[in-house]
Amino acid sequence: MSNYIADALVGEPEVLEDAGTIDLTRSPAWLRLKHAAGVLQAVQAQDGSIPETGTDADAKGLVAEITSAVQELAPHFPHDAAYLAALVVDFDRWAASGFGVPDFYDALMAFQPQQHRVDRIRHLVVFPMYTQNGSTNPLVEAVLIEVIWPEFVAELELEYTNRLFVPIRFLDFTAGYDTNSAVLFPETVAMRQIPTFTWGAIFADREAARFRRVVHAAASITRLELPAEAEALLDDQHLTEETFVMWDLIHDRTHMRGDLPFDPFMIKQRMPFFLYSLEELRCDLTAFRASVKIERDDTASPDARQHAKLVQYAVIFDRIFRFSITGSRVRNYDGLGGQLLFAWLHQHHVLHWTDTALSFDWDAVPDAVIALGARIDELYWASIDRPKKAHWLAAYEMLTQTLTPNPASNWARGLPLEVLAGAPKGYTDLVLDDEFPLSMFFEALDKKMKPVIESTVGITADA
Repeated sequence: MSNYIADALVGEPEVLEDAGTIDLTRSPAWLRLKHAAGVLQAVQAQDGSIPETGTDADAKGLVAEITSAVQELAPHFPHDAAYLAALVVDFDRWAASGFGVPDFYDALMAFQPQQHRVDRIRHLVVFPMYTQNGSTNPLVEAVLIEVIWPEFVAELELEYTNRLFVPIRFLDFTAGYDTNSAVLFPETVAMRQIPTFTWGAIFADREAARFRRVVHAAASITRLELPAEAEALLDDQHLTEETFVMWDLIHDRTHMRGDLPFDPFMIKQRMPFFLYSLEELRCDLTAFRASVKIERDDTASPDARQHAKLVQYAVIFDRIFRFSITGSRVRNYDGLGGQLLFAWLHQHHVLHWTDTALSFDWDAVPDAVIALGARIDELYWASIDRPKKAHWLAAYEMLTQTLTPNPASNWARGLPLEVLAGAPKGYTDLVLDDEFPLSMFFEALDKKMKPVIESTVGITADA
């Protein structure tokens, strides 16, 4: 959400008469909508349009099914009345125009979930959209969600302000979310122009559920004796969801805070994938550092202090056990961040792999993690005085002080003078897909954990 502008106001709390009492996932209207969307997906092209292949009448019937279901469900969502009305108009216009590339700009502009951050308030979301780590095409997707907004998070948000952040959990969804996708972002919607985005939603229930499954398995495989608080985290889905909400709240706001390169993501620019690794890890370590501060603050609420301690476990275990070995080895920037954290803690003697068992010196862990965050902050602070390519080289040097690069690395050998003197593209072209291969520890762990990680596709709190 680094390119969002926080100009949206949090609305007054609203209470739905049927909140938590009616199971909309079993309602005939939702089931009709979900089925119609799934059938419509099958006839959509890569750009979201529907080619003229004799399916036009069928598509119009499916759209009519969707819009009638939306209108039937709308009374359950009075806070979204303007959005749901605009949604029907956009669907009707799409059908009337012959199902070209869909444009749901008007409906998207009417959908403002950040104005209703109330625990368990629900939303019906229907758009042609792609889903991160899911569908790459703007297909019609439908999802029933509810907001997770515990009281202690509302209190934290007064200091760690993030008015765009909407933590949510799944109630039900179409095929695009039966994947690894754990975000609902407005920029994924098919629309005629790019607006100023005012919200971004993260499925804390999916994050929590896959975290619990993966860490349970990894702790068993590595014979890690978990502290009692970490055990409690793995045993309680609700507690883990709230922990991830706290983590994400602080992580998300960090992307445009601090002593940064002019644009830490180099939006619409190509750069070595390890720069993305450092940015994502920096935000996680900032959340870790804030959590240590909150845990040690006697004036913080008991709930905030409890969850602050749990955020620290969550950052370490998710980064080490899941991020490091999830996904392919092709420019896997989250994987690289997890490898870096593991190696840093090991080389600072607070993580130990001895007698084929993993252990931590938990009292010393916070300072070691904070030191890694400070090292990245120092790199960022110096970046503003460096040319972009020199910043890339400095970042690579920092990484190689902890991680071992690929033996075939062009960067490790030293880039040729003609590349150094040339355009940035020459630098990125010589970065290997797997510039920092898995260590022996992670190679072995990956083989044992692969079935567990694969099993988390589409996972929800009910799994």
